[in-house]
Amino acid sequence: MECEAYRGPLDLAAHSSRGLTPRTRAMFGPAGHAYVYLLYGISWAFNIVVAREGEPHAVLVRALEPTENLELMAQRRSKAPTSRDLTNGPGKLCQALAITGADYGRDLCDGDLHLLEGDRGSVARSPRINVDYAGVWAARPWRFYEKGNRYVSVSPR
Repeated sequence: MECEAYRGPLDLAAHSSRGLTPRTRAMFGPAGHAYVYLLYGISWAFNIVVAREGEPHAVLVRALEPTENLELMAQRRSKAPTSRDLTNGPGKLCQALAITGADYGRDLCDGDLHLLEGDRGSVARSPRINVDYAGVWAARPWRFYEKGNRYVSVSPR
């Protein structure tokens, strides 16, 4: 698993730093809901809202290690079930899991889209990825990933 924390509205890397908009509405809602958006206009990205209503904090799920339904994910991604590229990036994991804009605002505590507990490895942290525009906020070590996991999206800097 790999994720990044976004602590808006002060966090200039967070979409919520621009305030409440139709795009960020889900981030301002209750915890446990999905904030899904189009990444670079081509791929979906999946975030989990993690704070109280009105506090737009979210965690971007950047990568995960697939353990179930590998054949279906492989079919969606046109990859081998053992491929590292199956879920090693935000857009890739959304494609593999069939997460789209239709999942925006979905309650993650009730329904098909939810988190499962799994094995735990040693966790490392680093600055977030692709948020250089956010000034000092880009250097915050708010990217968390399992050390040595082959599904991590980008090698640590």
